[in-house]
Amino acid sequence: MSRTAVIFGGLAFALLVPTGLVIQKEHVLRSGTPVLLELAPVDPRSLIQGDYMVLDYAISRERSANPTTTTDGNLVLRLDANGVGTFVRFDTPDTPLAPGELKLRYRLRKGRYRLGAEAFFFQEGHAGRYEGARYGELRVADSGSSVLVGLRDAQRQPLGR
Repeated sequence: MSRTAVIFGGLAFALLVPTGLVIQKEHVLRSGTPVLLELAPVDPRSLIQGDYMVLDYAISRERSANPTTTTDGNLVLRLDANGVGTFVRFDTPDTPLAPGELKLRYRLRKGRYRLGAEAFFFQEGHAGRYEGARYGELRVADSGSSVLVGLRDAQRQPLGR
């Protein structure tokens, strides 16, 4: 009886955890604030995983030149009239967000700020559609978690649709 319970408990855990993660990301997609982040030069390439583009956000590159000692936290961004986010400061518990500011979660790894989505995968043979990418389009929740939803060109128009 206990062996069966362990097996079914493990199976339930293996199914419920990924389902919870999917539900969390879907919530961010539905209710998150749209934010455009400027991309530094990108690198389309094809490896074993398929065709994808490495995303190097300008904010990440600028902050990585002078990393903090905190390995995980939130950046505070301000959105301009076009929805483009610019770095304001690192989030601290004693400084509330001003109007027009939002948090974006980061992880400092090997001296580089990682903002979550560091690669954009696309259909094989469609690299030309994304070569003009200048902005990454994210949805950002109040907690700072984000989901990459697409790429935009220099005029902030969606690519690949």
